[in-house]
Amino acid sequence: MPEALPIATIRTQVTVPLVFPDGYTTTARVFTFKGLVDGREHLALGLGDWAGALDRLAVGGEAPLVRPHSECLTGDVFGSQRCDCGPQLREAVQRIAETGGFLLYLRQEGRGIGLYAKLDAYALQDAGLDTYQANVALGRGEDERDYTAAAQMLATLGVPRVRLLSSNPDKAEQLTRLGVDVAERVLTSVFLSPANADYLAAKAAKAAEVEAAEAADALAGRAPERPVSR
Repeated sequence: MPEALPIATIRTQVTVPLVFPDGYTTTARVFTFKGLVDGREHLALGLGDWAGALDRLAVGGEAPLVRPHSECLTGDVFGSQRCDCGPQLREAVQRIAETGGFLLYLRQEGRGIGLYAKLDAYALQDAGLDTYQANVALGRGEDERDYTAAAQMLATLGVPRVRLLSSNPDKAEQLTRLGVDVAERVLTSVFLSPANADYLAAKAAKAAEVEAAEAADALAGRAPERPVSR
């Protein structure tokens, strides 16, 4: 049974023109919120014909394309090659703008452990740990991200059903548990570079592990177990 969500409201909305380093331009309707459970300043960006996408959804049409994108200062802003976050953000904005939908920009740096801790984890990765092992070595969870605020934002925007732009099965599982109908999971592209090969391999292995666990839970008829975030 889906978890009950506290009610959030739209705080303000403003139109912002966007220009990316490669010259791609578009316009976003940026929404801020009151009442999000974690108190963070998350944003929703309405892209393309997002209003038309909501209208189509309301009459039983196709669900809008939605990407929950966790903040990555090093990748999104400075173009770090140690991850694929910047290219994923760039790709998501264009793909959503082409169909109409929302990008949820979530302030969950370093899979929820924060910027300084993420940089500490980088040092441990340089010593041989993978991205998940490094978080654990710091006394944190492998992935502490929580998508309750994302589900609140979608509910506030009137988006009960989505086509989820993500290769991460945990996002789909969490949003489903929180009452969002994930009609389809649309995979992101792979952005491989010499600097992020090990990082992407670790992410792929973790996604396969999560999907295998969910399949086993489904066969056993039990709800998926959720790790305790620290």
